Amino acid sequence: MKFGVVVFPGSNCDHDCYAVVRDVLRQPVTFIWHGQKKMPPVDCLILPGGFSYGDYLRTGAIARFSPVLAGVRKHAHSGKPVIGICNGFQILLEAGLLPGAMLRNRTLTFICKYVFLSVASPGSPFSRHIPSGTVLRIPVAHGEGNYYCDPATLSRLRARKQIIFRYSDSDGQVTADANPNGSVDNIAGICNEEGNVLGMMPHPERCMEPEMGSMDGLKIFRSLLASVHTVL
Repeated sequence: MKFGVVVFPGSNCDHDCYAVVRDVLRQPVTFIWHGQKKMPPVDCLILPGGFSYGDYLRTGAIARFSPVLAGVRKHAHSGKPVIGICNGFQILLEAGLLPGAMLRNRTLTFICKYVFLSVASPGSPFSRHIPSGTVLRIPVAHGEGNYYCDPATLSRLRARKQIIFRYSDSDGQVTADANPNGSVDNIAGICNEEGNVLGMMPHPERCMEPEMGSMDGLKIFRSLLASVHTVL
């Protein structure tokens, strides 16, 4: 499975994503510059974290107009997997590939710490091979990770099982105290209706080796690899 990591001016997790795909997942991977109009032949795209275009105007607002987004849309609409992490999630929202928007954290401060996640939709390609009842420990690092959508959109997300991860406590209980940023319904990650585009604020690429204090991010990527292999 060949991965492509999209690089925007201001990306700072692109090399992290590249390294874990190459060295941990042992999969072929290539960088894709934001100015490229033609998408190289890849199976999965990663939009990494960082501060694309300095987060001017608002997070992801300028990146949505990058030439590469035409290729990202085409890739997504073809049914191939796309993963937007942190700033990548924000870009997917601004580009209309996922519903909703990001607000400033309710504390109005930057948050950088490990959090716990429960798997809300175990049927998605990004979670179906994660054992039932697993609570993931994955770090967040953001100032605008407060996910918001209107009640009608939230109802659709719930009904169509598009909420993939929710912030929880270490026992998997979804509580207000476990919500680090104020996201509606404790949402930490969602997918599109087709299930192939994932946006999540926590950083799975930062916890895929034992030296990082957790390897739970590996469970998400292994689930994706296993899901694609099952389809093939």
